[in-house]
This record gives sequence, structure tokens and C-alpha cells, in this order.
Amino acid sequence: QVQLVESGGGLVQAGDSLRLSCAASGRTFSGTAMGWFRQAPGKEREFVATISASGSGTDYTDSVKGRFTISRDNAKNTLYLQMNSLKPEDTAVYYCAARSIGSRGVFTTTRWYNYWGQGTQVTVSS
Repeated sequence: QVQLVESGGGLVQAGDSLRLSCAASGRTFSGTAMGWFRQAPGKEREFVATISASGSGTDYTDSVKGRFTISRDNAKNTLYLQMNSLKPEDTAVYYCAARSIGSRGVFTTTRWYNYWGQGTQVTVSS
């Protein structure tokens, strides 16, 4: 059974940092792209960051560029999202996602991803 389990969310103040982790089990994702998405109350799930299978390629939504960093440790089958200079508008449930088939490149829309975690809440107070 494939599982993606996020952790590291919490309640922080504006300007603080958090590091999200996504531990994968049931299969290895070292050969495929992974990503982070988020969903705020009343809004659609939106792309945050993606990373290629090797980790050499990344992409970010404009609002987090320069503040967030996506990375992966394929030996540990784990995805990370380092979030710095957090803002109240970053408040959302953050989801980890992975593609089911091997792939090159990065993917920025939900339709390309087959596996999803349960999400972790990030709340940023002003």
C-alpha cells in the first residue's frame, strides 16, 4: 500500500520558518517527480513547488519564489519543503504529491499526480 505522510506543519507567526516533510512508503519514488500543493479554506488546491526525479529541476509558484525551497532525499524516499519568511497568506493545508510513473521534468498541475498525502495544516498569524 502506497502512502505519503506529511509532517512539520503548525502555528507560527509571520516571518517564521517551517520545514515540511513527506515520507513515502509502499514503493520508491526516486524515478519520478514529486510536488507540494496547498489548499486554503474556500479555495481550490493550488501548486506550490515541484521537483524532478533527480532533484536537479525545480519550479515554484511566483508567490513563494525566494522564500520556499523544495528538496528530496531519494535514499530516504522523503520530500521536503523549507518555508522561510512565512506570511499569513501562506496559511493552508499543505499536500505532498507524487507521480505513479517514471518521469523527467517537473509538473505544476494536480492532474499529473497520482498519489496524495493527507495534508498538514500550516497557520501563519500576523
